[in-house]
Amino acid sequence: MREQTNETQHGQPYSLTKLPKPQIKGLFRKSMLEEWQASWKNGDTGGKIYNIMPSVSLRPTNWIREDVIFFSQHGPFPAYLKRFHLSDSDYCSCGGIGPALHYATECIFTVSWHMRKPVPNFEQEWLKRVANNLFSRHKIRRIVKFINENRDLSRPP
Repeated sequence: MREQTNETQHGQPYSLTKLPKPQIKGLFRKSMLEEWQASWKNGDTGGKIYNIMPSVSLRPTNWIREDVIFFSQHGPFPAYLKRFHLSDSDYCSCGGIGPALHYATECIFTVSWHMRKPVPNFEQEWLKRVANNLFSRHKIRRIVKFINENRDLSRPP
């Protein structure tokens, strides 16, 4: 009976049944990560997070709910709510247009947690740096918690 060969090692086919268990696990893990990476790269959703974290990993990111809300920009932000027809306006109560970035850099209601506004062409780089800086992420978390606790302030005037 001929054994099925699925992969190659150094250009030579090998049978999974003749390999040690740890090596088989490693091959499956590698294959799974490659498939996951291709799906993440070519997927139709998650683009905002992909721009911040383009590589998949089995290590946790240690992101909490507020991090995901801010960086995905899916949350109680007027610009998001209008986009999905959950609000008639994309304006914040302060009078500015209300995407997530507005609250981190401009909104008068969140001035305690403001960060320097990114140069227009470098918004993605700014988001990457903020996402990778724990102190900045703590500010983001406080902003999102504040907006959630004071929803009337993020609504249009």
